[in-house]
Amino acid sequence: MNTIKIHFLGASGTVTGSKFYLETPELNLLIDCGMFQGLKELRQLNWSSLPIDASKIDMVLLTHGHLDHTGYLPRLLKEGFKGKIVGTAPTLAITKIILLDSATIHEEEAEQANKEGYSKHNPALPFYTVKEAERTIDLFQSKEKDQWISLSEHIRFKYRYNGHIIGATFIELEIFGKLFVFSGDIGRLYDDLLDAPERPKWADYLFVESTYGNKLHPKEDVVGILSSLIKTTIQERGNLIIPSFAVERLQSLMFLLWQMYKKNKIPNIPIFIDSPMGNNVLSVFEQFPHWHKMPMNEYHAMCNHFSIITSYADTWKTIDDPRPKIVIAGSGMVTGGRVLTYLKQLIDVASTSVLLVGFQAEGTRGRQLLEGAHELKLFGKYYPVKAKIHHLESLSAHADQSELLDWMKEVDNIPEIVFLIHGEPTSLDAFRVKIKDVYGWKVHIPKLKEVQEIIV
Repeated sequence: MNTIKIHFLGASGTVTGSKFYLETPELNLLIDCGMFQGLKELRQLNWSSLPIDASKIDMVLLTHGHLDHTGYLPRLLKEGFKGKIVGTAPTLAITKIILLDSATIHEEEAEQANKEGYSKHNPALPFYTVKEAERTIDLFQSKEKDQWISLSEHIRFKYRYNGHIIGATFIELEIFGKLFVFSGDIGRLYDDLLDAPERPKWADYLFVESTYGNKLHPKEDVVGILSSLIKTTIQERGNLIIPSFAVERLQSLMFLLWQMYKKNKIPNIPIFIDSPMGNNVLSVFEQFPHWHKMPMNEYHAMCNHFSIITSYADTWKTIDDPRPKIVIAGSGMVTGGRVLTYLKQLIDVASTSVLLVGFQAEGTRGRQLLEGAHELKLFGKYYPVKAKIHHLESLSAHADQSELLDWMKEVDNIPEIVFLIHGEPTSLDAFRVKIKDVYGWKVHIPKLKEVQEIIV
């Protein structure tokens, strides 16, 4: 008999901070290594040391490159990790972009906080530096999907295609003959850029994301809503600001707007893409054409249609540009990035429209705007919200409840336990009930820092 200990170090009772530590008699593995985002009490957890010995982790297996699955990696090295960081090639390409970009932002924000004196810490320190991110990237090791990769005598794993973002996978991890399946983030059944997620056929222990475990994405007329917003923006000579996740949503929005322009659904309004990280992600689509559905000739024509901003000086030129325009800028939950500069200047202008796309976690500015906040705190100061706030939920990259249930439907056996992760409490509990009603499976919602012992 062999004992496996599973430590739920993140994305447990909350959406972000994905980290699942498996202690086995042969190897110690960490599935994902993400940052907490959203509520201050969650963000503060990022600064706490992990309740495990990081030097004993042999390997990190990444499901995909998003910050809440990879953003803690440089801190893991500071805590003593010296192993390999494994992912698909596009996942590691995305992770490299995200780590370097967030390290730059951490450094800039610390510098600005020290300069303007709005931090409680003296001096304010970056969460990690560019040099620390670069040391992390040196440990990357890419693996192909659909191939069993042996890690030790009784442990092997396989990456399976999962939609969501380019490079994303779920993980089938076989330990002493038992199959542990980690869903990562599951993509949509129908996506403009990506194929539908593959489905697991067997799972002794199933770890399933529940971001939208209590919701169905609405059947929205996305083209109609966007056309109307753009028409209003032109009539009011205003600005349509779209905070966007740099990975996938930005590229999907570009593709959607490009298709609308080609079909004469919208006029030739200036569209600015202001996301250095998003621009770099575009190159990943070019580098890995077999991981997405966009033909390369369409890709190049699309990129030529937009004004892609590279310098911060051009951000200010764009703000000062008097023409009605669309600006797509990072970040998607309005937690950082270039979009803050636009909102600082334009959130108090009635002719401004802000379009939120995708999930807005608790405690983020995006959630505040969604819930009707009358003011927004940016760079230590409050700004009145006079802009019109809109939301397109159907553009989310996450499967909804129906799609999550569909993802599980080909599992031939009855899992011993289904662990629900990556969800807020109401979503987790609703999905727990739904899985029991539909499949009759045993479901458990782990708490943060909970440890489960499994005998195999």
